[in-house]
Amino acid sequence: MDLETLTIDLKGLKQGINTFHFSLDHTYFEALEEAEVSEGNIELALEITRTANDLFTLIFRQKGTVMVPCTICLDPLPLVIDIEERLDAKFGNEYSEDDNLITIAESEGTLNVSWFVYEFIVLAIPIKHVHAPGKCNPAMIRMLEKHSTARSSEEDDKTIDPRWEALLKLKE
Repeated sequence: MDLETLTIDLKGLKQGINTFHFSLDHTYFEALEEAEVSEGNIELALEITRTANDLFTLIFRQKGTVMVPCTICLDPLPLVIDIEERLDAKFGNEYSEDDNLITIAESEGTLNVSWFVYEFIVLAIPIKHVHAPGKCNPAMIRMLEKHSTARSSEEDDKTIDPRWEALLKLKE
């Protein structure tokens, strides 16, 4: 997918509600070249409401599945996405972003929403995303257990530093 497909000509929109539909697949994620989400299938419904004084309200509704790396084993993990986000836009002298308000240079009059779509997807991903119990890559789990800091700290607990051992004798 060419990211230019997600460029909206705001100047050309009629007043009232304007609706756009996009199907985002692996080509969209490849074009962004971001590591957090590398592939997926998302249906995007973008509703843009234009008012008489050239203010725009953009409602992004995204549903589908994205693939993210499992936090524990790093294998791909399908994650269901169901998002509804809002942005406001207006025309001004130059492009700027301030919280949820975007100012678009009136001389240009277009807005590419590809990055906003991706940001909303990434924000919907939980911090910790793991496979169901027992579904992680067994080879990776064995490797993690082998190199676990908990295991080495248990071994360290068995051997007591001689200075502490001397203090324990004083206590007795």
